[in-house]
Amino acid sequence: MAAPWDALVSTSAGAVATILGIVVGGFVGRRSQNQQWLRDTQTAAYGDFLREFTAVEIELREAYLDDRPNNANWPPFNAALTSLSLVATHDVANAAGELADAIGRFALLVADRGPKNRDDLQRIMTDLASGQLAFVNAARRSLDGSQQPIDRQLGGPPPWREIEPYAPAPRSGD
Repeated sequence: MAAPWDALVSTSAGAVATILGIVVGGFVGRRSQNQQWLRDTQTAAYGDFLREFTAVEIELREAYLDDRPNNANWPPFNAALTSLSLVATHDVANAAGELADAIGRFALLVADRGPKNRDDLQRIMTDLASGQLAFVNAARRSLDGSQQPIDRQLGGPPPWREIEPYAPAPRSGD
């Protein structure tokens, strides 16, 4: 009679272990899939934001240098920023907000119909370039904490030495 109980206990233990394995495996697999989905979604949102930021920055820079009103396409920029807010980490959201604030200051500078000032342009271009680098590094850290920060800007606002020849000449007395 002991043999049937031994068989029943071992069979039951095997069934329970199998069920627990399925439940734990499903939980771990689902969590892994969720993390992968979030990382993929973050990557896409970060890329969309950088693309729209660059498009607006280029238009604002050209409008400033040509001394004309800007024709920036704001809806995609704002949509990318809003989408980013759904999945960005705290640090990435703050860096994106700082970059959006700098773009806003640049738009106001372009809209100012007064005389253009190369010092203002240099200051805003420096803010935009450093803001983009801060955003990229925050995004890299959020996607994979083992990524080293980059110390060189790739794309986005050009360095001042590339803009300076086209900037308005200083007025006498400046």
